[in-house]
Amino acid sequence: MGKISNKLAAFMYGRYGTDALNVMLTVLYLVIAIAQSFFDGIIAIILFFVSLLLIAIVIFRMMSKNIAKRRRENAPFIRLGAKIKNARDLSRNKKRDRKTHVYRKCPKCKAVLRLPRVKGKHTATCPKCKNKLKVSIKR
Repeated sequence: MGKISNKLAAFMYGRYGTDALNVMLTVLYLVIAIAQSFFDGIIAIILFFVSLLLIAIVIFRMMSKNIAKRRRENAPFIRLGAKIKNARDLSRNKKRDRKTHVYRKCPKCKAVLRLPRVKGKHTATCPKCKNKLKVSIKR
């Protein structure tokens, strides 16, 4: 087994390999390949060619020696994933803290501020841009 893995490592040396975008494309390929079994006729043929195209893109990206270009392609996907994760985390934190804190967005820099839930009108300072904003909490 050692010889085979060494030969594979030597073959892949200088090539891009896999990344998060390739993993997502592979999962999409598997979903389409499974969905293809539920359809007949032209839809099945279209799904077959789409799945072939996806796997060809994955293989092309893995074997590519243009590493900088593949990283540029992966960067927007990573940023999108980070945005989704941050939105999910914010939603979870809002739910967890709903009795003790309120969340407000700074009108100047759009940063989300976590403020203690204290009844009445208050002034808060954004730690990011130092903007003062008025906060009114009813409950």
